[in-house]
Amino acid sequence: MIRSGDSPALRKERGAFFTPPEIADYLADWAVGGDRDARILDPTCGEAAFLLSAGRRLRTLGRESGNLDDHLFGVDLHETSLDWASTVLESEGLDAHLLAADFFDVATPDQLGAPLPAMDAVIGNPPFVRYQRHIGEARAKSREAALRQHVRLSGLASSWAALLVHACGFLKPDGRLAMVLPAELLTVGYAEPIRAWLRRRFEQVHLVLFEQLQFPDATEKVVLVLAAGSGGCDAFSLYCLHDAADLVAIRPMTNLSVTPADSGKWTDLLLPNRQRRLFKMVSSEHFTPLSSYGKPELGTVTGANNYFTMSEQTRSQYRLVEGRHVIQVCPPGTKHLRSLAFSPQRWAELRDHGERVWLLHPAPSDRSKALATYIARGREQAVHEAYKCTIRSPWWRPPAVSPPDLFFTYMSHRYPRLIANTAEVTFVNSMHGVRLLPDVPRIARSALPLVSLNSVSLLGAEVFGRSYGGGILKMEPREAAMLPVPVPADLHAAWERLKPVSKTLDEWLVAGRWNEVVTQVDNALLRDVLSLEPSQVSQLRAAADALRSRRLSRSAPRPLEHVRGAARGEG
Repeated sequence: MIRSGDSPALRKERGAFFTPPEIADYLADWAVGGDRDARILDPTCGEAAFLLSAGRRLRTLGRESGNLDDHLFGVDLHETSLDWASTVLESEGLDAHLLAADFFDVATPDQLGAPLPAMDAVIGNPPFVRYQRHIGEARAKSREAALRQHVRLSGLASSWAALLVHACGFLKPDGRLAMVLPAELLTVGYAEPIRAWLRRRFEQVHLVLFEQLQFPDATEKVVLVLAAGSGGCDAFSLYCLHDAADLVAIRPMTNLSVTPADSGKWTDLLLPNRQRRLFKMVSSEHFTPLSSYGKPELGTVTGANNYFTMSEQTRSQYRLVEGRHVIQVCPPGTKHLRSLAFSPQRWAELRDHGERVWLLHPAPSDRSKALATYIARGREQAVHEAYKCTIRSPWWRPPAVSPPDLFFTYMSHRYPRLIANTAEVTFVNSMHGVRLLPDVPRIARSALPLVSLNSVSLLGAEVFGRSYGGGILKMEPREAAMLPVPVPADLHAAWERLKPVSKTLDEWLVAGRWNEVVTQVDNALLRDVLSLEPSQVSQLRAAADALRSRRLSRSAPRPLEHVRGAARGEG
């Protein structure tokens, strides 16, 4: 029901969605426990879904219904919601202390002038407003509030992150936290400080994941975070349910004990336990980080690729000489890297099709007329004012990286790929390079691009990579270094099986038949070489597909351009 003074558009604008009663009741019951004297705060109470559930719980414990304004506390910026919160509570004979304010303006109990006491429990469902809309003064206040709790958030953080941390500033050391949060808590880079803080702040942490969406009007899956005590913890309890109706079935000792990584994402927690254990077992016994073959490195940062990389037509026009003024480069971007190798023939094809296959890299002492003319063109275009150009001398000579053995496509929709650099050209920062270590067999340059297209490596990319809006998977050098690839002996054995058909598989890859390529590689590596059961291979493939599908679903159209998700606990 949309209340007077409200509208669907306004609800979506502020990230407000109805919380299913099963979730509100479950979190309130857990947070209150058996303490009839508990004080409970919902920092964004909306229309009192959580306060109503908490009040009912206190009443069952013997607390008088009409004497709860010293036990139930709610804050909300939206006065229409607070009016209805009062009405809803009164309809059941309950009351609460409701405060109309921006929660980030509310001082914590350890500050002077604090309007609220320390709480035994904090419950709720913070608004989920993406960073593009969470701007200006509101963002500044939220980050300052989080910093007071010793959590430094990046400018990419959505609104829920700071609110969660600030809310715990109202919590007693042995208090309980029970919150509905977006599942990207586990997967996105900006939530890294929150993940570290949860492990550091609470003595016990429980996570509840759902297979199904729990908010009909939102496209973001959610995770329930239930935390208590203080002093830190080594492991979390994890419950994987179909939907909120299954919450009543949770019993002691039905959880899984998981130990999240000390740093990085917890994407693997989104997998069923059987798949997660299988991935860890296979990757630890038969795979090794890509860094054991060679450390991923950044390409040349020119400061202005459109100027410093050029086509054959531009090179000829300005009479720039290969080897003196320009060197061969893999063109910026990765759309042309569709094959298993970037060959001299492929470079020549791109040159003839007008791609930017040359990189300006003259000797600093060169004083030729041709170079002077091209430098003058750069000045006319104000290229020399670009930041990278202002911090190097001379500005017109970018530091070319020596040709790597492999390219690594670190931004992708389907999966990252390794490509053999048989053309032996340099590259810019639209891709990574991998230079094989001296003791690595040279066969690795030919074998890794194909054999890495297996379900374990593809699953590892989803686990270690960063998911961005639009469904993009990005792997910075540190994350790319963690990509699991077969150990040398298994790589060699799988390559011996795949080499005779590698030309055909390469053609399939160029034609977009990548699913069929992965199947062939899985058969050769996972089944023939590693002797995994067909059911195990299927599980690994399904896990990689599931995380990829979840990532790609982020590119689906959503209501409002920048606002998503399960936000305020409005009942």
